[in-house]
Amino acid sequence: MSRIGKKPVPVPQGVTADVSGQTVTAKGPKGELKFVVNDEVLVKLEDGEISVTPRDESKEARSKWGMSRTQIENILRGVKDGFEKKLEINGVGYRAALQGKNLQLALGFSHDVVYQTPEGISITVPKPTEIVVNGIDKQAVGQVAAEIRKYRGPEPYKGKGVKYAGERIVRKEGKKK
Repeated sequence: MSRIGKKPVPVPQGVTADVSGQTVTAKGPKGELKFVVNDEVLVKLEDGEISVTPRDESKEARSKWGMSRTQIENILRGVKDGFEKKLEINGVGYRAALQGKNLQLALGFSHDVVYQTPEGISITVPKPTEIVVNGIDKQAVGQVAAEIRKYRGPEPYKGKGVKYAGERIVRKEGKKK
């Protein structure tokens, strides 16, 4: 039995949720999101809480049960508060800057890398070595942060590159003389 799936999802203050068939819609101060739940799972809105139950005891229904509940919780939290990922840049001459809506990264290549910000995501650069990705869709925020990190991931010898804030880089020892 899913420990996550059996908990009902409370609808936060200031958010209106609607369940019609297999579609869950949430509207809040930050925007509106929809999630279409898999057919293996039943969704009900009762007393300001959304409950998720599997249709039967098949392995496929039980495996989609907890995931569906977590996705619903994420859209409710996203339209109320939004999500944020912070990235740090380490390395001599490595820096970031905003150029209109695009993110310009100097990462030691011959040319600067220009990353176009997707719709629904906002990127801010408080310091030249810090990038903050914001949005209401948790998956999109994580995807954008992963794409930016992928340009120059942290290397294990000096730790240079783009890493998540708080990420621990396992360092290797260099050559011995």
